[in-house]
Order: sequence, then C-alpha cells, then structure tokens
Amino acid sequence: MDYPLLSLFWTMLEFFLFILWCFLLFKIITDIFRSHDMGGWGKAGWTVFIIVLPFLGVFVYLIARGNSMATRDLEQAQAADAAFRSYVQDAAGGQGDGTADSHVDDLAKLADLRSSGAISESEFQKAKGKLLA
Repeated sequence: MDYPLLSLFWTMLEFFLFILWCFLLFKIITDIFRSHDMGGWGKAGWTVFIIVLPFLGVFVYLIARGNSMATRDLEQAQAADAAFRSYVQDAAGGQGDGTADSHVDDLAKLADLRSSGAISESEFQKAKGKLLA
C-alpha cells in the first residue's frame, strides 16, 4: 500500500478532467452536426480537425463558433418545447380550450355513460356540473 494521499487526489483530479473533456468533446461534435449554417465539407473539416488534433481543435472551435453554440442550444430547446406542447395538446384532444363543441361532445359522452349504466345519475350530475362550471 504505497500510494500517498496526494497521489490519490491527483488521480481523482485527472479522472474528473478526463470526463469533463469527453463531455466537452461530445458536445462540440453534436453541435457540429446540428449546425444548419455549415455545409457538409465544413462539418467534415471540423470533425477531422477535432479528431486529429483534439485539444487544438476544441479550443479553436470554441473561439470561432462558441457564441453560436448557445443560439443553437436555445433553438433546439424551443423546438423541443413546441413539439412537447403540440403533443400534449393533441393527446388532450382539445379539451379545456373553452369551445362549445368540446363541452357538447363531453356532455354527449357523459350521457352515453349514464345510459349504459357505467355511471350513476348522481355521478352524471356531478360531472355535468364540473363541465359546465
């Protein structure tokens, strides 16, 4: 057991920096491929530059295109949010939008449930009251 405590801390720091470097490298590679303002040759050139000379390539990329990385992140987040909102709205089937048609449809469904015996008259009245309120 000849491994001093300072060496252990140094090893942990090196491991942490290696993981940090890997995350940064993958972030830049994904940013290269999602960039719409760069053509195929530009993407290929940056990718080769980052793979062949990783330290220099990453630093040059951050200096040259670092500002636009945040813009692309924001655009991607807004697109994902819009897609999620659209999915939720479609999954909800337009309920809760305040239109009279959705209330009529819901009342018709409640009446069908009551007539089939799935819900009682009191449950129907409660649901109808909530729907019309």
